Amino acid sequence: MKNIMKTMLTGAILTSSVAPSVSSESSQSKGKPNVLILYTDDQATLDAGCYGTKDISTPNIDKLASKGVRFTQAYAHTVCCPSRAALLTGRQPQRGGVNTWTSCHPKDENGRKLALEEVTIAEQLKGNGYSTALIGKWHLGAKPGYGPLQQGFDYFFGFRGGFIDYYTHTFLHAGWEKPTFHDLYQNDTEIFREGKYFPDMQVEEANKFMEKNRENPFFLYVAMNLPHYPEQPDSTFIDQYKDMKWPRKSYAPMVSTVDDRIGKILTKLKDLGLEKNTIVIYMSDNGHSTEDYYNWGDSYGANGGGGFTGKWRGAKGSFFEGGLRVPCIVSYPKKLKKGVVRDQAISNLDFFPTICELTGTPLPKRKLDGNSILPILKSSKAKSNHEVLYWMWQNMWAVRKGDWKLIYKGHDTTGKFSNHPQLEFNMPEYWLANLKDKKPEEKNYANSNPKMVKELIALHKTWAKDVFDGSGYPDPNMVELKDKAKKTKGSTKL
Repeated sequence: MKNIMKTMLTGAILTSSVAPSVSSESSQSKGKPNVLILYTDDQATLDAGCYGTKDISTPNIDKLASKGVRFTQAYAHTVCCPSRAALLTGRQPQRGGVNTWTSCHPKDENGRKLALEEVTIAEQLKGNGYSTALIGKWHLGAKPGYGPLQQGFDYFFGFRGGFIDYYTHTFLHAGWEKPTFHDLYQNDTEIFREGKYFPDMQVEEANKFMEKNRENPFFLYVAMNLPHYPEQPDSTFIDQYKDMKWPRKSYAPMVSTVDDRIGKILTKLKDLGLEKNTIVIYMSDNGHSTEDYYNWGDSYGANGGGGFTGKWRGAKGSFFEGGLRVPCIVSYPKKLKKGVVRDQAISNLDFFPTICELTGTPLPKRKLDGNSILPILKSSKAKSNHEVLYWMWQNMWAVRKGDWKLIYKGHDTTGKFSNHPQLEFNMPEYWLANLKDKKPEEKNYANSNPKMVKELIALHKTWAKDVFDGSGYPDPNMVELKDKAKKTKGSTKL
């Protein structure tokens, strides 16, 4: 298997689907703006040149930053499923039933999925005359009848689960001895493209969709699987990082690969004459992975780390900043300033209402947890919409108010190759951090500031009641408390 994988790596072929340049902008540039979301997977907080990374080349992301607005406090979620639910609905993922892993296999008996009652950006824009497409990763439930086509997308090319091998398009999982199932679809039909490099197919599909809809407004959501494992980069970038230390040596080519494919899509957009009138949103779904899975003797995981977070502690799966704070750029040459930076806190929840405002699309008739960031995009003096930020995953949660952040039952997934102290899974029940510290989140103030702990717990309880009430899904913390009460009551009788 190892030799096969090496052959695949060295055999990756760059595909180009760039159309000839046009001399003038498309007539579509005078109408409603297009919307292009480029969502990378497991890209670290600072891993782009425009964010300060010096050892990984990201010329296309950096160029996008020079043409748009770059954010230093952009928040997503700590893992894939809730991050994607929040992005597409503008609502806390718990409202739509996403508080644990959604199913990856169509025959999963549990069928965990995003509720069909949720309204996505695609559905809302479709109602305003937009053509819509998702190219890449869905990961909001693999059960038939609950995919992209049922949530507003006219076209889908990609996979339903969490990740795939880039060449065999099969889903793998930690500890499993062989590929578990094939996962590549065009709309609702399973297709087979054995040996074709998935990132190249994504570029080809995205570019074809833009060309087909060049005269009509479109919403294109390109959900990259890169730099998520398995670490199978374009072979072009391997030698470039051969002198790096492990595991960044393995991770860096993956980042350059996704940057390169982003560049191909943005080049096509420009060649079609659509760049000026297209809202481009680039963001990562969460922080870098420190997972370390082994299959057939080869590492299919992230080798324990590789991402760069600077002073920020944490990674994917953690409520520390390195798991939540992600790179984010918004470009819209027709209306926004170029090459500017914004330090206000924003969330991926905010993009739904922002897109609606910029495209003249009515908001859905349901409560949104995000707010339009158009004032922030226009001015560095505008206030953040988020005095308080909330996250939850299973029975773990975090609340940030100002510079204070409280984490409940979290764990530190900093990674064994990080310079930050390791806590592994031995975190105390409550971890109170101050983000203004020189070394943020490395000191726990929970015992010394019980008043703040109490205040943030109260905020979480109010929030949890709101997002779980009426959703049809239980608050796992309340279930846990009831279970503890039953056990206590039983032991008293004894």
